[in-house]
Amino acid sequence: MPFFLIKRFATLLATLWATSVIVFLVLEILPGDPALLVLGIDASDEQLAAFREQYGLTRPVLERYADWLAHLLTGDFGISYAYKSPVWPLIADRLTLTYPLAILAMLLTVVLALGLGIYAAARHNRPGDLVVMGISQLGISIPNFWFGLLLILLFAVNLGWLSAGGFAGWADGPGPALLGLILPSLSLATVQAAILARITRSSVLEVLGEDFVRTARAKGLGRRAVLWRHVLRNALIPVITVIGLQFGNLLAGAIVVEQVFSLPGLGRLIFQAISNRDIEVVKAAVVLLAFTVVLVNFVVDVLYAVIDPRLKMHDV
Repeated sequence: MPFFLIKRFATLLATLWATSVIVFLVLEILPGDPALLVLGIDASDEQLAAFREQYGLTRPVLERYADWLAHLLTGDFGISYAYKSPVWPLIADRLTLTYPLAILAMLLTVVLALGLGIYAAARHNRPGDLVVMGISQLGISIPNFWFGLLLILLFAVNLGWLSAGGFAGWADGPGPALLGLILPSLSLATVQAAILARITRSSVLEVLGEDFVRTARAKGLGRRAVLWRHVLRNALIPVITVIGLQFGNLLAGAIVVEQVFSLPGLGRLIFQAISNRDIEVVKAAVVLLAFTVVLVNFVVDVLYAVIDPRLKMHDV
């Protein structure tokens, strides 16, 4: 087990380093002059030169990357060009919305997908299976931002049950804040739940055909007991793999959905930073999102070993 964890952790560090290199180089070679975009076309040559000197834009690329990475490892994300303030407080304030939104959407995805996928597999080729597969196909076809607009039209405009957008914040308690995240999280979860439900169904059906399942049934165990005690655990490996990948999709989707529901999350900050060519904010936000996705997949790898200890033996 220790070697398994060390190997996975080394992979995590290598992935994060490669991500930092790609993010830095891609943003550094973008066309445009940050000094000109921030200060405007009316800025004098002296002001532009002072801005470039202040933020180290005249230094070689490799030197700037090494300095940026060293500060990143100490928790220093740099200074925003547009806000003239440290980047980390700007991002941390937005993460209090984006992370809960993605986590809530992930919980909804897992609950809906596992329930529907297991239900469909248990009723293979029966009306219930066909209905679930039809609904999941429809869910895959609907863009989450368009589904979000439909939710606003139904629950906010027509029924008046929920707000069409905005975020109350956590200061007044979790209740009002979570109410503002219900529709965005549901619009995010729909597509991912549809995909995961189909994968869950296929995985459960595959395990149901294994010899040990027939042996358990021959010993007198009921279909429900076999399904929940034996089949589900063995069917979870591909399901958990997809869950780890989907969390990254949910974070990316949250950036778009935040615009639909006017949520002051990380998505809006990234859009503003891109418009202002605030490279320090964009770099920090992208690296942080990449770190989150890589960390989630590291946890998924550990869960593999917990669910199926045989996987550890293949890594020794």
